[in-house]
Amino acid sequence: MTDQQVLVPGAPSSIPALPNLRDLGGWAGADDRPVRYGMLFRSTDFRSLGDDAELIEQVGSTLGLRTVYDFRSDAEAAAVPDPEWADVARLHLHVMADTATAIPANLSTVLTDPESVARVNEFLAGDGIAANMRAAYREMLTTDSARAGYARFYRGLLGEDRSPALFHCATGKDRTGWAAASFLTLMGVARDDVYTDYLLTNDRLVPALAPVFEKFADAGGDPDLLTDVLGVRADYLDAAFDELDTVHGSIEAYFADALGLDATAQNALRERFLES
Repeated sequence: MTDQQVLVPGAPSSIPALPNLRDLGGWAGADDRPVRYGMLFRSTDFRSLGDDAELIEQVGSTLGLRTVYDFRSDAEAAAVPDPEWADVARLHLHVMADTATAIPANLSTVLTDPESVARVNEFLAGDGIAANMRAAYREMLTTDSARAGYARFYRGLLGEDRSPALFHCATGKDRTGWAAASFLTLMGVARDDVYTDYLLTNDRLVPALAPVFEKFADAGGDPDLLTDVLGVRADYLDAAFDELDTVHGSIEAYFADALGLDATAQNALRERFLES
């Protein structure tokens, strides 16, 4: 067990620079077998590490990383490249390349521009952002890029790549959120616990974004409206699960039909990531 891992599901990261980082281990899965600690981590991108070589090395060594999966767009990945750790494979999987309803992952970059704040404020005040997010979550199950990206991710976890592994997008909440939710669900984790992990972003990430909220307010925006886009809501994940239930009927059928992982592969994933 590494220093980062604490035997409490969803325990806070010991790396403050990555506030939305957490181990997916500890949740009770199928047959009361807990998800193994130290095997799979979810996170934000690594922009907060800056050029601090010592901190970057600490992250890699503390987690024991062997593979990093990046779900961001080409532009996001180019603007904030992942660190290069020795003997750590990096895979870029643009899961939303075909998505018509883009999640505004980089909205924080325009929140301090007084000329755009009024427009952003008006957009956030209606149901536009919530409807946009729900649509995007559904598309994470249906578009070709999402299916291809998540299929590659799970094939990697099955053995093509090495563990421990970490997956992330920009803020580690939406594209990353569905990867975590689908993984935990396949492991047999109760739906309430899946949502608990998902909603931890509001406790971990949103407070760390306090300067963004403050700058938005200083520019004339209503900071209370930002939580819906910089945090997460249960109804966003509801939309993804509704799409799954409507189109596939079960998590097993989603993995088989959409991701190309049959029952044998699914059972192999459970054996790999659940305690014996």
